Amino acid sequence: MFGLWLNRIRRGFNRSPQELRRRLAQEGRALLDRYRVSPTFGLDDGRLAAQLGAPTIEDLWLQLSDRPYPAVTDRVDPASLDAVIPHESQRLLAAAESALALEVDLLGSGLETLSRPILWDTDFKVEENWPVKFFRDIDVLNLESGSDVKVPWELSRLQWLIPVGQAYMLSGDEKYAGFAREVLTDWIEANPYGRGVNWAVAMEAAMRIFTWTWLFHVFSKSASWDGYNFRASFLRSLYEHGVFTERYIEDYGVNGNHCTADAGALVFAGLFFGSGKRPERWLNEGWQLLTREISQQVLADGTDFEGSIAYHRFVAELFFWPARYRRISGLDVNPDYQQRLLGMTDFTQSYTKLDGLAPLWGDADDGRVLPFGDQGLNDHTYLPDVIQAEWEFAGQNFASVEAQAELFWTFGTPNNSEAKNETESSELNSRAFKDGGFYIMATARDHVFIECGPVGFGGKGVHGHNDCLSFEACLDGVSLITDSGSFVYSASYDQRNQFRGTASHNTPMIDSEEQNRFVSDDELFALHNDAVPDVREWRSDEQMDVFVGAHSGYQRLANSVMPSRKIVLEKNNHRLIVGDTFDGAGDHQITIPFHFSPDCELSENEAGKWIIKTLENEFELIFRGDGDWRANIRTSWISPSYGVKLERPVLEFQRHGALSSLTVGIYPAEQAPDDPQAWLVSFK
Repeated sequence: MFGLWLNRIRRGFNRSPQELRRRLAQEGRALLDRYRVSPTFGLDDGRLAAQLGAPTIEDLWLQLSDRPYPAVTDRVDPASLDAVIPHESQRLLAAAESALALEVDLLGSGLETLSRPILWDTDFKVEENWPVKFFRDIDVLNLESGSDVKVPWELSRLQWLIPVGQAYMLSGDEKYAGFAREVLTDWIEANPYGRGVNWAVAMEAAMRIFTWTWLFHVFSKSASWDGYNFRASFLRSLYEHGVFTERYIEDYGVNGNHCTADAGALVFAGLFFGSGKRPERWLNEGWQLLTREISQQVLADGTDFEGSIAYHRFVAELFFWPARYRRISGLDVNPDYQQRLLGMTDFTQSYTKLDGLAPLWGDADDGRVLPFGDQGLNDHTYLPDVIQAEWEFAGQNFASVEAQAELFWTFGTPNNSEAKNETESSELNSRAFKDGGFYIMATARDHVFIECGPVGFGGKGVHGHNDCLSFEACLDGVSLITDSGSFVYSASYDQRNQFRGTASHNTPMIDSEEQNRFVSDDELFALHNDAVPDVREWRSDEQMDVFVGAHSGYQRLANSVMPSRKIVLEKNNHRLIVGDTFDGAGDHQITIPFHFSPDCELSENEAGKWIIKTLENEFELIFRGDGDWRANIRTSWISPSYGVKLERPVLEFQRHGALSSLTVGIYPAEQAPDDPQAWLVSFK
């Protein structure tokens, strides 16, 4: 216990005075909850129902089940679903059967079979238990623990029950309703209010509000969900979730997705219950916070300020769903809120690569609000269509076939005119998102994603990585160079820092120093704001895109250095040039890595020339350097999703001594310049 509070005090030195005041106020509220059994203790069912606008629990249940909900929760014709996504009904029924067998695949675990009863406070990946005690006495960032707190959290979000609900809507089979009731009853009994790791932060209560309200509307009229005791227990627990989220809302001044999730869940809880002082306050306070936060977290160019593509998607969902719930409940959403969401779709369409996947940029923890489809975690293509459809924009039919499930379960069966046309493709254009610091070079066959923006989260770097001047590249329809992803958070401090570190990105590293220093060993979600970006040139035309940028991350060295990078896409021939120069003095160790996709094979064909073989094509890589640059091929890791990592090749250039430039060219072998070295020189 002493170590827990000592760590909190140490981390407190890195907090703003405003954040410290708000956290201290929450500690005061926690003192009361430490000795209270529940916020509904002493409140009998009749009084609880009366506070929520109904004479009895049964009347309240019926009243709530007739309220609107922002997603499909009624019976669904399997044929109508299969007409949109072929064989989707069979897939969902199989997924539901897997859930009924307590088989889950969470956070890279692979298929695991849970015990009966379910051990809700256990990290089943390493078979380590979290203590069932007052939530403020649990250290979720315990350096000495090999357990990942996200595993019990993800299990308790109960999103793995969504296929069970979908199977019920497709079949009407009561076994699905009965199973969902058993799981919820088990969770409620094993996780009393404020006790255990699943109450450790308000966001986890908030995320359960999204899932539980959906499960209620799917199953509320089923025979299996009849019975006074279950209904009273479920509504009490859901009410407690709303109280907990409001009481410990993560509003600390400069906020991110945690605060957004909390505020969105308060809107959900308020609209779900509908009547009563507390639900009305939850709705109003949650919505006021969301409207404030969307203008602070979503920049004018539509990019999320956290510096992460995965969190851009997650935050867009967190802002979208409460807005949709308000609209179907007859409440307004102001125009600025709408425009910020539409701006987020614009960025999503631009960052989506030729293979339909998002770049692996910044942190990623697989976070979703209501995941209805089976598309890959890095398929964000549904997001523009869902948000545009809410405001009745025609959209681009951007979603992949698999991702169409997100639209189906949000809006219902589409009109025939809205069905996905597999032959359609949106025109890709080069774009600059200057507020977020993202620059995208794009053609029908090329996609280069460049980062030259702030460290993220208002300079705190919470979910951003040391990736300034880094890039991903698809050339001639092939994904060649990618970011490394994120892998894990608290499960391994070493691997957490490895994946967010400079060396795991396609950007120069000087003297083995991070471009943004890690704040301390105790801070997994903070970086110093060292690498201030400087975009010096951006231009795009039909033949060529040019980006030039620099950053100040190595100005702190005894002999300061300013790295500058020029990236040129020669569109007609799908050729890419990356040129690095360094302003400064003294001798330095410079490392410039190029991390390739896992399906790339690298071999040195001749001195200074490498062959890159893929299933689709063959490419060549050449370089030109001032001075004695050495190059070697090594292996490294890429994490396509949380908890998963794969080996892949890296071509790494190194030099020690006086500062000198390096230029690298990559192109399809069939598009090789007549004189490759002269071609490199021409772009200096």
